[in-house]
Amino acid sequence: MSVDRHPFPPDPQHAPLLRALMALDGSTTRVCEAIAQAPMTVQLLSQQQTEQVPQAVREQLGGSRFLHRVTSLHAHGRVLMDNLSYTRLDAVPDWFLAKLDEGVAPIGHLLQRLFVQREQLASNAEIEAALWQHVGQPDLRASRCYRIVTAQGPLMLIFETFRSGMVVDA
Repeated sequence: MSVDRHPFPPDPQHAPLLRALMALDGSTTRVCEAIAQAPMTVQLLSQQQTEQVPQAVREQLGGSRFLHRVTSLHAHGRVLMDNLSYTRLDAVPDWFLAKLDEGVAPIGHLLQRLFVQREQLASNAEIEAALWQHVGQPDLRASRCYRIVTAQGPLMLIFETFRSGMVVDA
């Protein structure tokens, strides 16, 4: 599947949109759908269960087994965002893991069934590299890192970067 993937435009006219996206504390998937005026297509770039994760992931989530997943959300042939997620396997409901394994549902659609809280985190070079190796085009200016926490404890660590597809006229 060929889609255009470019960094978020550096134009000053797009700075307010980027500030809003970086401050977003809700479903990024829903915002992407509103901007694109279309459902998001999930492109699953990589997904594997693993015990080998960056130390920062282990520190933020606990646990010993994780689902490492890299996806792109796109519509109309343009990438709106690239995402890296680590999900703690011993903390995730079975139905959630089954949907992730299918590889077609955006995480935002799955999280709406759980009571979750997002906590902003600092990323680090090891986590950033785990995304860039799949999607290229590093853009820390338009990237953020956070963890998803449920009432039972930490569930996911997500590092995502917004792309030019977020800007309708890009």
